[in-house]
Amino acid sequence: MKNLKIIAGVDEAGRGPLAGPVVAAAVILREPVAGLDDSKKLSARCRETLALEIRETALFGIGIAEPEEIDRLNILQATMVAMRRAALHLGRIPAEFLIDGNRTPDHLPAAARFIIGGDGLEPAISAASIIAKTVRDDLMIQAAERWPAYGFEGHKGYGARTHLDAIAAHGPCPIHRMSFSPMRQPALV
Repeated sequence: MKNLKIIAGVDEAGRGPLAGPVVAAAVILREPVAGLDDSKKLSARCRETLALEIRETALFGIGIAEPEEIDRLNILQATMVAMRRAALHLGRIPAEFLIDGNRTPDHLPAAARFIIGGDGLEPAISAASIIAKTVRDDLMIQAAERWPAYGFEGHKGYGARTHLDAIAAHGPCPIHRMSFSPMRQPALV
């Protein structure tokens, strides 16, 4: 067991929504967790159960890029910032970071490589996917309490018809990503 290379999986949640942060997680699994998969393929209940087990048995770090950073930097760069923050909050430097997607963030404290579709292939990335998704979902449920007219608890900021209708009726709120279409429509700004 001593000779095993310590790896950290890194993934994000929330690149596509019109509102809310992008959240990244970095995870070092210290023991196997049964049932890991891409968070998008799991039910909310399954994600919550797995997230609890991951939090109890693994090392993890969270990184967040808020909507104003997304608007200032662009979603890709904000995602890279969130991933780097997650990696730096991990509390341990692994031998390697495995990043879901087709690029790696700059300035990580260890070597990194990307794995396209890694959230369904590499357990540490699957775990990071689950942690990032559950943290972001919780943040959007909290946002729903502050801005109830938008229904964030249901669509989590994605472009659902109910969300678009709420934006049309109430205009954007402070967590909307103003750089995203349809937020740039003249009637909304």
